[in-house]
Amino acid sequence: MKELIEEYGHGYTMLRQVIEGLSEEALRFKPAPDKWSIHQILIHVTDSEILSTHRLKKVLAEEEPLLISFDQNAWANNLGYDLLDREQALLLFQMLRSSMQTILVHLTSEQSERVGVYADAGRFTFTQLLEYRVNHVRDHLAQIERVKEAYRLSV
Repeated sequence: MKELIEEYGHGYTMLRQVIEGLSEEALRFKPAPDKWSIHQILIHVTDSEILSTHRLKKVLAEEEPLLISFDQNAWANNLGYDLLDREQALLLFQMLRSSMQTILVHLTSEQSERVGVYADAGRFTFTQLLEYRVNHVRDHLAQIERVKEAYRLSV
């Protein structure tokens, strides 16, 4: 659990490192019309973090709370991701992760086994939800690398 909490805490730094030195053109490049740009990916990661921080806290505070999924494509398509401020989103991501760190470093083994329930996906322990948050950033870091490579090949 210690390594998981540590990696969770480094999510912001990892996102910053993967985009370091990229031009605005590279950040806005879409590898295909139906694919996200790096800018859009970063906005999505933050939106997902907003909802997930709420879920993590619900699981710790409430008895087997109902957790709600969201339609990430609807958010990306209908909330004007291209118009949103990437720097503001990254700072919000940093603050959300930072706000959870105090809770996480004091997490008990009993708390890590608390459960939340998704109507569409079933029961998940706090640890499973936290693992998902770490993997979510990992997956999007890999996606950003793929978009960077597609951009390099296009210029």
